[in-house]
Amino acid sequence: MGAVIERQLAPSWDGSVVLDIGGEVGALMLRTTAHWNGREIDLIPDDPTLPHTHSAVRERGSASGVSYAAVYPQLREGTYTIEGSQQRVVITGGNVSTLDLQNEMMSTTAHRHEHVHAAHDESNGRTQ
Repeated sequence: MGAVIERQLAPSWDGSVVLDIGGEVGALMLRTTAHWNGREIDLIPDDPTLPHTHSAVRERGSASGVSYAAVYPQLREGTYTIEGSQQRVVITGGNVSTLDLQNEMMSTTAHRHEHVHAAHDESNGRTQ
């Protein structure tokens, strides 16, 4: 597959994220600071048969204010590590897990969203 250039996505608002969870599929909301806006953060599954997954951090608005988060809308049950850190999260089917990104990650482990890389499915962030 050819490389594609991705543009940074505009801020999202309440109710704008659709999650396809249930059975053995859950989701993750990884909260960050504004510093991470536009960067992709990879999740590495403990299960080697599952692919690495990434999502871009976006500004997310609500009636209570602005926050920043990467949303992983469709993850198989299991334990995942946030790439470049020691942080781990357990995903359970039918549930949305939340995790606050700790400042231990080096900025080189997350990439600007505009970079060139292999095409991936925008609906679930998995590399094809």
